[in-house]
Amino acid sequence: MLMATKLVLTSMMTLGLGFMLLTGASRPAEVHRVDFSVTRTAVAPAHDARVAPVERARIKEFRIPMTHDTIEIAQGVRYVGWTFGHTVPGPVLRVRQGDLVRINLVNEAENMPHSIDFHASKIPMNHAMKSIAPGDSLQFEFEATTAGVFMVHCGTPPILMHIAQGMYLPIIVDPAGGWPTKVDKEFVLVQSDFYPRGSVTDSTIMEGDWAAMQEADPTYVVFNGKAFQYTREPLKVDVGDKVRLFVMNAGPSVRSDFHVVGNIFDRVYPGGNTEQVIEGLQTWTVPTGGGAVFEMEFEAGQAGEGSYAFVTHAFADANKGAVGSIQVGHPATMASH
Repeated sequence: MLMATKLVLTSMMTLGLGFMLLTGASRPAEVHRVDFSVTRTAVAPAHDARVAPVERARIKEFRIPMTHDTIEIAQGVRYVGWTFGHTVPGPVLRVRQGDLVRINLVNEAENMPHSIDFHASKIPMNHAMKSIAPGDSLQFEFEATTAGVFMVHCGTPPILMHIAQGMYLPIIVDPAGGWPTKVDKEFVLVQSDFYPRGSVTDSTIMEGDWAAMQEADPTYVVFNGKAFQYTREPLKVDVGDKVRLFVMNAGPSVRSDFHVVGNIFDRVYPGGNTEQVIEGLQTWTVPTGGGAVFEMEFEAGQAGEGSYAFVTHAFADANKGAVGSIQVGHPATMASH
């Protein structure tokens, strides 16, 4: 049963009262809470792509700060980014189909309104997705009705700029009965495009190039916020592992033609609907603002010990940074791509 949307706009001084109003005496007591001001995704030596299993609590409560932070979008390239939870992409949210998802959005930017748009929600955009001023917060909740991997992004105009600056994160909604296939490892990969130019005030840092954003002419196309990081720090699995990849394409403007060199996807769930599984695929396009779930096995005697590149097969974009590596076992010599 779809629960009615409840929204409370508060200042940061009244967050506790807001959640008391939202909770109500009739709600179950078991709540999984995460404050992403405290719990942050590791970004060194590479953005941590591992995904933890979904928590059992049927109410998931997330506090998400919106900030302006200096990030690194390529080796040695510092950039003035806009973030959810201090990183680009922002933290992974993982829930289960049927869960109640509570969001406490806090604008900690000094001088700019921001907002949040959940592609996984069915709620009026003029309420839950409205912009809030610096120092304010917004609380709302929704039922996660649909399984898949969904984009979450800032929806404050100009949306193109807010996404290009780094304001996006993935939410994984597991099927109510779990994914049909048991796997050994799970990772999330968020493709996105960056449009930097030199800062007029600081020669050591880059900032967004609005003209290049409008022309959809990125300097970097990346996985998980930084060009080529997984060529230096590959994802690691064991021989025989079955692996699930949650792939989201934040854009804002470049599609992802996702492919793994040296293996074939056993199953692809476009969007994440388990009733729409496609078997035996080499490449699958993930549109901007979309997601898909990929499964493959690294079995001995076939795709066993060794190195396997993952790329967007639009190679002009792969050459801009959207390439990484999966290391299977402990090969003596790693292949380079």
